[in-house]
Amino acid sequence: MCLMLLIGCADPEVYVQKTSTSEGGSGRYYMNREIADVMSSEHGALWLDRPGRNVEELPNRLFDVLELNPSAIVADIGSGTGFFTFLLADIVSHGRVYSVEVQPSLVDTLSARSERLGLRNVVPVLGSEVSPNLPSGKMDLVLIVASYHEFTFPREMIQSILESLKPGARLVVVEYRLEDDTIGVEAAHRMSEEQIKREVESVGFKWRETRDVLPQQHVIIFNRPVD
Repeated sequence: MCLMLLIGCADPEVYVQKTSTSEGGSGRYYMNREIADVMSSEHGALWLDRPGRNVEELPNRLFDVLELNPSAIVADIGSGTGFFTFLLADIVSHGRVYSVEVQPSLVDTLSARSERLGLRNVVPVLGSEVSPNLPSGKMDLVLIVASYHEFTFPREMIQSILESLKPGARLVVVEYRLEDDTIGVEAAHRMSEEQIKREVESVGFKWRETRDVLPQQHVIIFNRPVD
């Protein structure tokens, strides 16, 4: 419970507070990476709903990689206003999409949009800083698009996500490439492939593959081990 309230309660070897070194950074560090500041609801909504996002991010290429069964149970973590949630809902038409946000205003937006679109397979969820509040051992796939770098407590979140997946099921992390300085996104909001793998594998996930299918973002796939 302490982790949800005060950074001072966390292990100082895990989360370190020091001077920020990058624009958009929080001054909090995890495994030598500066955690990014979380975008406000208003700013975030404008960014997430920006014109041309389909062209910039080419989500169909991502979904081709995911190869989802129509009956799959999936989660969209840091779903924002539902850009990927509603695309996923069409693909898993006989399954379910848990759409997770930590900002109540965005959860309300997701609920309203789902109702307006008549989508009965979307479940808006209010997560916390340490857990997405997903059912244990039920997910076939968890998708995190351009949100992991903002997790306040990434270790606890990834541990909770691990527990939400079925054995052998997948976690897919999509992040803007830190390795590409031509991308017009602040450094704190981009990540290297090496850092993503290091952090996610540290809690028990197993790296499966990295797919170079998007113009600006890594697509890194992990499995929950079967044993």
